[in-house]
Amino acid sequence: MSTRLSALAASVALLAGFALPAASADTGGSAGPTVNLATNPGFELPSPNLADWGSIPGWSCTGGPAEAAVTTTAPYSGTSALTVTPADADSTGECAQTVAVQPNTTYTASAWVRGNFVYLGATGTGRDVAPAWTETTGGGWQQLTTRFTTGPNARSIRLYVHGWYQQGPFSVDDVRVDGPAPAPAVARGSIPTSDKVVFFTVDDGWQRAPEAERFIADHHLPITAFPLPMPAGTDPDFFKRVTSVPGSSIQDHSVSHSDLSKLPLEQQQVEVCDARDAMTRLFGTAPVVFRPPSFASNADTLQAAANCGIRTVLTADADFSWGASNIWHPGPLQPGDVVLMHWTDTLAGDLPRAFAAADAAGLRPAGLVDYVR
Repeated sequence: MSTRLSALAASVALLAGFALPAASADTGGSAGPTVNLATNPGFELPSPNLADWGSIPGWSCTGGPAEAAVTTTAPYSGTSALTVTPADADSTGECAQTVAVQPNTTYTASAWVRGNFVYLGATGTGRDVAPAWTETTGGGWQQLTTRFTTGPNARSIRLYVHGWYQQGPFSVDDVRVDGPAPAPAVARGSIPTSDKVVFFTVDDGWQRAPEAERFIADHHLPITAFPLPMPAGTDPDFFKRVTSVPGSSIQDHSVSHSDLSKLPLEQQQVEVCDARDAMTRLFGTAPVVFRPPSFASNADTLQAAANCGIRTVLTADADFSWGASNIWHPGPLQPGDVVLMHWTDTLAGDLPRAFAAADAAGLRPAGLVDYVR
């Protein structure tokens, strides 16, 4: 018997003696309607414009498009399902997503699967959780279900599905993580504070001028960057350099820069969650703030952000982009103001102008993440 099959036998023996978590009542999370918190649970949503080629909205698959694809052949329901064909003997074909949860709260995860030795589970719950699994679905569809209660510090979990070594392809459809919906994120145009500070934020990332980079470094400016995943992935070292000043950070600006107010909640969630995942993968820290492109948003935007674990949806109250000096309230800049700029060929001039306006008002630029809780 091969090493992988020996590992499979050991895993089966272990799981046979590892009972699924007992059903239990909610033990302290905030009350709210029970909803499905999974992103793109039926694999029906289209990839946003500017998304990585071959990506599956809402999901990260270890083998990428070489292993995982959305197919329309005999889904469990709807028009499509996920089919994973492990590329070699060392792959289980895992696909996963991060799901925002509340602490001390019970959730039920389920999925319809087809294939041999398919697993569904969650990590990061704060407690041991046995995966649900099946030895074989006999060529048809079978529902896997597991229930877990989060620990006192859990704010997100990693939901995963995978097969097993050398056991062939498997399919997944109609994934669910059922539990209370998180409270909507808070919309802000400025940050409440009595400190004499303003916040410089810079969006998009298509043009990366070295003169702007030098100004940031020379003046030790904390910058909150909101790049799109595509330009960020093209030149991640640039964004690491321009956010190297303490207090600086890289936050979430959606995948495609679309008008989110024209998209349903499910597609908005893909835009926010996939950009969150891209920023986390590129820079090692999950965003805590979301800026809707062109400030276009609605109530669904606030809920989508919350479903992606983001508590603040931020616009601005001053715009110094493209040579402008617009303050959208009477008088000069005020403590807590958020200044909008963009990564463009004018940024090298926009930054000094914003810096001078802050200085004239007796304010200093500060790091946004130090003030957002």
